[in-house]
Amino acid sequence: MTRIALGAVSLFVLVAALVGTVTGGGTLGRPGVLDGWYLADLVLFGVAVALVRRVPGRWAVGLVLAGSVAVAATGLLAPPRTSDDAYRYRWDGRVQAAGVSPYRYAPDDPALAGLRERSPDLFPPEGPCTGWDERRTAAGQCSHLNRPGVPTIYPPVAEGWFLALEGAGGGVRTAQLGGALLAVATTGLLLVRRRPARAALWGWCPGVALWAVNDAHVDTLGVLLLVAALLVAARGRRVAGGVLFGASIAAKLVPAVALPGALSGVLARRPRWRDLVLPAVAVATVVVTYLPYLWASGSGVLGYLPGYLREEGYDQDSVQRFGLLRLVLPAGLTPYAAAAVLLAVVLHVLRRGDPAQPWAGALLVTGTALLLAAPNYPWYGLLVVALAALDGRWEWLAVPAAGTVVYLHGGGAQQAAYGVAALVVLGGAAVRRVRRVRRVAVREGVAGVPVVD
Repeated sequence: MTRIALGAVSLFVLVAALVGTVTGGGTLGRPGVLDGWYLADLVLFGVAVALVRRVPGRWAVGLVLAGSVAVAATGLLAPPRTSDDAYRYRWDGRVQAAGVSPYRYAPDDPALAGLRERSPDLFPPEGPCTGWDERRTAAGQCSHLNRPGVPTIYPPVAEGWFLALEGAGGGVRTAQLGGALLAVATTGLLLVRRRPARAALWGWCPGVALWAVNDAHVDTLGVLLLVAALLVAARGRRVAGGVLFGASIAAKLVPAVALPGALSGVLARRPRWRDLVLPAVAVATVVVTYLPYLWASGSGVLGYLPGYLREEGYDQDSVQRFGLLRLVLPAGLTPYAAAAVLLAVVLHVLRRGDPAQPWAGALLVTGTALLLAAPNYPWYGLLVVALAALDGRWEWLAVPAAGTVVYLHGGGAQQAAYGVAALVVLGGAAVRRVRRVRRVAVREGVAGVPVVD
């Protein structure tokens, strides 16, 4: 009972710290306030996960699930603190509810003037318009929406989610509740593997409360669908896995990077046509989800997505693409070097990956891609958090942590933050290798087989 009590107390302290983080006044406009809270959250999270490992199995499952609900609930205690994306979700849902494709018009287009007038929560008619989550449109109107001058970037499954949120009542609070449900559902899926301490890496992660719930990022929907896809694919169900994989990509494009994981080990033997079923179904699923919007939007069905991909999310001049590679290579060579490194990792997964554990290869490829790209949006790392929970490799959580530092403090922290993250990942891999060698040596010694040093 002592172990159970310690686990419960550590969880309670973590939840209390997250309450302070969300309600303590720190926002993207005042990021310095968040530094101390984030550090405390990280330390308490590590302690809580370490202690839950000692809790007996059935008690640990209940504690992890209850903790996931409590951690997610903390994100509901205040409006979004560090991102205004949820307001764009609300607008896209409202536009669709009005019978208009969100890919067709930018929010400040004259064709949507009437809808803007009926949306004072998104386009405040009064006030100085000086908040961190407010900006002026080209016509001078105040707006909570980011990039009000361009159509939406979000893929069709995400747009379906936004429409569903609008039907459920709309509003940013509804988006946050949706994020909480998705986060807890993901914890439930992770618990299917009966590794509660690993599931806690996701369910108790402070980033889940902050990015998935408080900021309500749609990435969480993609994470849930991807986790389901990998669990299904591991059981050899290629068609179902492909549908879920395609849906995750059509929710947020980032899960596409994890696709090689679903093909782990395919090059270790002679490839068969069946090996193409999952990726082919995934691509077909993405195409099918776009068809209704293609009919409504024509050639503009991609919205501002091409422009956004050119930006790659680097909207601060000081945040550079491929920040770590720039330490050793000229800027012009970094895209080619990044592509070469990522290709090598993909080939490694395709040759030596374990098809029974596709999440391991998915984590390696996805985590490497984020280390190479070094983005300043930490919620891209939600995918890494879930994959780390599936695979039990906690060291990869350093990657979204690095993204958080860059997001709050700008490009000056990029190379240092991601450099530390890379060292943590490599250090974790080295420690695991040493332990694996020692375990083999012990087994061989017990069996009476000489150990070759």
